[in-house]
Amino acid sequence: MAAKRLYEGMFLVDSALATADWDGTLAMIENILKRADAEVVAIRKWGERKLAYDIEHKSRGTYILAYFKADGRRISGIEKDVQLSEKVMRCLVLTTEKRPPEMIEQDIAGLPKDDIPVDGAPEPEEREYRGDRRRRSLSDEPINVPAFDDAVGEMENGR
Repeated sequence: MAAKRLYEGMFLVDSALATADWDGTLAMIENILKRADAEVVAIRKWGERKLAYDIEHKSRGTYILAYFKADGRRISGIEKDVQLSEKVMRCLVLTTEKRPPEMIEQDIAGLPKDDIPVDGAPEPEEREYRGDRRRRSLSDEPINVPAFDDAVGEMENGR
């Protein structure tokens, strides 16, 4: 049996599903990990967010962060189970071997303790990108075009 390594898994589930049955959602993810003979170290809600684009006709998702120990050869089985699952929309599994243990402990300690989202809680500030229509140089400094600046100045002064 190969040595188990510590992995970080981010699971994205439908927010409506997570809110309706939080314990069932966690149990489903733990079941996927246990099928791969993984040992769950920590599993918590990471946050609920508006998705950048719809996934399976869903516009909101709840992220669940899990740390687990598993044999590296079993990770593909976890990813396959996620693809076959109707409840998990996306999953990303990363190895933690290059991350310092202090950072992992901070991640686990810093995770929110509340498992069920509070209705009516304010959303994080969302910014809409409108783009900058002004011409910029590669250094992001304004382009200095004297003839253009003079023409704009004359228009502003009513000449």
